[in-house]
Amino acid sequence: MYRLHIHVSVPELDEAIRFYSALFAASPSAIKDGYAKWMLDDPGLNFAVSVNSSEGRTGLHHVGIQAETKEEFHALGQRLLETKRDTHDEHNVHCCYAIGDKSTVVDPAGLEWETFITHGESPHWATTYVDPNEDHHT
Repeated sequence: MYRLHIHVSVPELDEAIRFYSALFAASPSAIKDGYAKWMLDDPGLNFAVSVNSSEGRTGLHHVGIQAETKEEFHALGQRLLETKRDTHDEHNVHCCYAIGDKSTVVDPAGLEWETFITHGESPHWATTYVDPNEDHHT
C-alpha cells in the first residue's frame, strides 16, 4: 500500500499539533523536537509538520509517496524516470527522524516531490549519511 505524504513547515509546533489533531480527529503518532507526524489510515496519509525549514519559510514544504516494500519503492523509481525530469537519490539517510532511501524530483510548477521507504527510526532530524552496515532497524 502506498501512502501519500505531505510535509508543512509551520511557525509554531504546539499550535499546529492542536489544529491538525482536531482536523484529523487523531493525536500525532510521533512528536520530536520541532516535528510531529500523523500516520493516518483513512485517508492513507503520512502528514508531518516541522519548524525546521532550512529556507525559513512556512507553508507547504514538499509532498511525496511513501512505499511500504522495496518492490513498491523500485516501482516508484520507475515512475520518476518516466517524468523525464532530473531526480536526486539518497540511500541510508537520516531524514525527519527516520532512516531510509528516497528519491526527489521537482514538478513543472516547482513543487518538490519525494518517493521514499523507511528502514527505522533516527534520533536526528537532518539528512545525513548512515553506514548501511550498522543495525538501525526498529
